[in-house]
Amino acid sequence: MDLIDEILDNVKTIAVVGLSDNPARASHGVSAYMQAQGYRIIPVNPALKGAAVLGEQSYDDLESALAAAQAQGVAIDLVDVFRRSELAGEVADVAVRIGASYIWMQDGVVDEAAAERARTRGVGVIMDDCILRQHKRRRGSGIAS
Repeated sequence: MDLIDEILDNVKTIAVVGLSDNPARASHGVSAYMQAQGYRIIPVNPALKGAAVLGEQSYDDLESALAAAQAQGVAIDLVDVFRRSELAGEVADVAVRIGASYIWMQDGVVDEAAAERARTRGVGVIMDDCILRQHKRRRGSGIAS
């Protein structure tokens, strides 16, 4: 099993950093798709000011999202990064700090140094790829188990 299959099989909760409430944005469409496949989505974007997106309350930062998830007995398994590459390193470092098992940097998002820091701490990292595209390719559009 490769890392992408491992992620798709093991992840239940995805914190999406940079999730937009605008349905025309890629972050919204990808998150809506993953939610429809059975994954729990936790929006992380301070611009949303705590508003609900896709029926889930948004949080200003990963630490706040983790605290809320833990209060519900849920772990953040994957941090999905919809931020520019120059901002991805900080997000990856926080993802490691909060105990996420995986970091997924979407299409065009690359930070080799941050990925290496995460990998040395045992966190699986995918860069410059789309989780929706990989899910469709590997699992079709059925509900995730």
